[in-house]
Amino acid sequence: MSRTPQEIFQSYVHAGTISRNADALAENFTEDGVFEAPLVPPGGDFPSRLVGREQIRDAMAAYYARPVEAGRSPNFEKSGYVLHTTADPEVFIAEIDTVFDGDGDGDGDGGDDVAVSLVQIFRIRDGKIARLRDYFAPGLVSSDRPE
Repeated sequence: MSRTPQEIFQSYVHAGTISRNADALAENFTEDGVFEAPLVPPGGDFPSRLVGREQIRDAMAAYYARPVEAGRSPNFEKSGYVLHTTADPEVFIAEIDTVFDGDGDGDGDGGDDVAVSLVQIFRIRDGKIARLRDYFAPGLVSSDRPE
């Protein structure tokens, strides 16, 4: 049974962003699935390219084992997304606006909310992600962000 783009996207977000469950995240991908973050330099905190469900599982488990930086948890009530289908039934695009509650700069002053926009391009096969290209600002996942 094939899943809709909405179901695939929601499952991916729940497994990754919400629960940080590498096993569940990897199960959203085909056995030979590819995860790419083209704007992230190789060798950084966040993987820039992973090939195969097991590599996705292992690399994301290592990433999720790192502590979440204070002030970096998304506020799902303030965040939103729009899914765009394409002429190719195996491709859909997620346009995402994620809002982090105040003090996203980590200076402890509470500060204003921080909004971050990103785009993900999904290629699906048999209801699973065959390729995901995740375009976001690399500073969001790097421990050497400017203060």
